[in-house]
Amino acid sequence: MQISFENPDKINGLMTITVEEKDFKEDVEKTLKDYRKKANVPGFRPGQAPMGMIKRQYEMPVKMDAINKIVGQEIYKYVKDNKIQMLGEPLPSEKQQAQDLTKAAPYTFVFDIAVAPEFKVALSGRDKVDYYNITVDDAIIDRQVEMFASRAGSYEKAENYEENDMLKGDIRELDENGNTKEGGITVEAAVLMPSYIKVDDQKKLFDGAKLGDIITFNPKKAYPENDTEISSLLKVERESVKDLNADFSFQVTEIQRFKKHDVNQELFDTVYGKDAVKDEKEFRSKIAEGLKEQLTTDSDFKFIQDVRAHCEKKVGKLAYPDELLKKIMLNNNKDKGEEFVEKNYEQSVKELTWHLIKEQLVEAQGIKIDDQDVKETAKEAATAQFAQYGMTNIPEEYIENYAEEILKKGNNTDALVDRAIDRKLTAALKSVVKLNEKEISIDDFNKLMED
Repeated sequence: MQISFENPDKINGLMTITVEEKDFKEDVEKTLKDYRKKANVPGFRPGQAPMGMIKRQYEMPVKMDAINKIVGQEIYKYVKDNKIQMLGEPLPSEKQQAQDLTKAAPYTFVFDIAVAPEFKVALSGRDKVDYYNITVDDAIIDRQVEMFASRAGSYEKAENYEENDMLKGDIRELDENGNTKEGGITVEAAVLMPSYIKVDDQKKLFDGAKLGDIITFNPKKAYPENDTEISSLLKVERESVKDLNADFSFQVTEIQRFKKHDVNQELFDTVYGKDAVKDEKEFRSKIAEGLKEQLTTDSDFKFIQDVRAHCEKKVGKLAYPDELLKKIMLNNNKDKGEEFVEKNYEQSVKELTWHLIKEQLVEAQGIKIDDQDVKETAKEAATAQFAQYGMTNIPEEYIENYAEEILKKGNNTDALVDRAIDRKLTAALKSVVKLNEKEISIDDFNKLMED
């Protein structure tokens, strides 16, 4: 086998592979012998069919598979041995001439190889990068206390309607005279929250409502652009709502008012576990501790974004084999077509540039990722998911099991590896570059992230 590689402009590579008979002959013969052993040919005992018959039927596809296999292996071996930073997969070149595999070797195959642009990026104490320390003040702690109290809250019965109350009642369709329509739509124990009604004059109809009151309203006017809401309320198909303009009566049978949980020992135990917190001062202190950890994660995320922008500026615009990369992108998105490629190519190259920069930063910091790093990242993701629902006192065993489930899904693995790399890279770079530390409130930080 002979391999040659041309790369005159440094980014568009041309690889030529010449395959000789000896490169695949042994593999083909072995495969055909295996086929013969397993072949069940009428008129012959199993495994006794003439080899000539087996060859006539199977030799060509077996030969093609063997050649494809060895060519693929040799491409990637050559790329690795010669430290060529190949982008995407090799594509058959337009310079490829037809090869007649019915004739004896040699066969020549030509591939276009997209090569990463050459550049160097390094960070040191001379590089200054912003780092935002998000302030944990009383306002943000108050918000968190409010959230915990709301999540642990419950509905209680009331006698008269107030804003944000939930009403239960019987709904009946009315005729043009305001009487209950015979055979019309009727829903018992329907649930309605007047505060969600978009039109003020319809919303005001429910002001001061008491148990037993009958209110006449028009669902179509109350929710003029939300047929889904109407169909859900009236328990009818969405299509039938389109021409439904009738008034309806709503007889109030129950008023429920949401009450936040009192900030007391029961709430402390619900959030952090029994007796982990003894009073409101400890509760707020515990919240501040958790927020500081969470907000550090947010600060680190912003920091690595700023590192990216800093490095991209240092590197400048890189030259890529655009035409070839677009072909590779199209080859990987055949169902989406050229329009998709043109629309997304620029962003794809931007992400590719950061990927190449990050590879150099990771190598420079000697960062390695093992299974334990990935598992710890999965546990971090599990903890964050529980925290979204106010569940902060989850036993370690549950976190471990949930993390294992995340890892078992498989499709999350690449994202977890990337996250594990980012965690280690962030920690390393914070001690490499000069941090331009800035104090910032959570609201200002959120605005910064929206820009």
